[in-house]
Amino acid sequence: MLSVSRLPADWLAAADTLADRVVLVTGAYGGLGSAVARAASQAGATVVISGKRKRQLEKLYDAMREEGLAEPVIHPLDMEVATPREYEALADGLERDFGRLDGIVHCAASFAGLTPLSMHKPDDWLRAMHVNVNAPFALTQACMPLLTRASDSAVVFVLDNPELVQRAHWGGYGVSKAALERLVAILHEETDESSLRVHAMLPAPMRTALRRMAYFGEDIMQRPTPDASAVAAVYLLSGQAQAARGSVLDLRQEESRQAVIGRIVPDQAAT
Repeated sequence: MLSVSRLPADWLAAADTLADRVVLVTGAYGGLGSAVARAASQAGATVVISGKRKRQLEKLYDAMREEGLAEPVIHPLDMEVATPREYEALADGLERDFGRLDGIVHCAASFAGLTPLSMHKPDDWLRAMHVNVNAPFALTQACMPLLTRASDSAVVFVLDNPELVQRAHWGGYGVSKAALERLVAILHEETDESSLRVHAMLPAPMRTALRRMAYFGEDIMQRPTPDASAVAAVYLLSGQAQAARGSVLDLRQEESRQAVIGRIVPDQAAT
């Protein structure tokens, strides 16, 4: 089990929190992914947005530009079918274009709905295990030479409520999230003396397509947007999260602070 950390009560992201950093976001056009891409850009990072649908990435690109954010970099990547060579090509492209990589936030996820194991489609099981565990491992491994070259870098893996996803019908998704937690623990043990920090993040319930699919009887509009979780990811990407390395940042108690942490404040307001 990972140790648990909390977002510092007085922490707010500033417009330069991630200045001069290059951050890669997977699953970037999903609910959490798009919020993380925006929050990292607002905090000063150069953001590389990745996902399997180029058109969706282009829509996110256009939206971010219309919002006055810095131009993100599009890198389509289908994590269902990508090979180790494609992950290496992504890392090589980042080195060629930027000469560095300072952070990854793994927001891509595969969830086919709740179903008992006796009826679980093998293809859905294999897809969940691959997208949720194998692909984050392979991408992180390919990028580690760049990440460890930085004076401070971070990889953030997104978990789900362990008390819920270990229950009946969560299938391959539930198993994959348990495996992802173990991946975080092992990778932290292997990098704890390096400049690369490994983090897990456990968001509070939020308004996403995955939540809508899992809790189809729930009024999803009563849940907060992913913005606060996205700003918490900015904290983990920043050098201020040293104390949280190797732990899971549990945001389930943070819902009352949504109006405060779900935004980026100007430099002068952060002091």
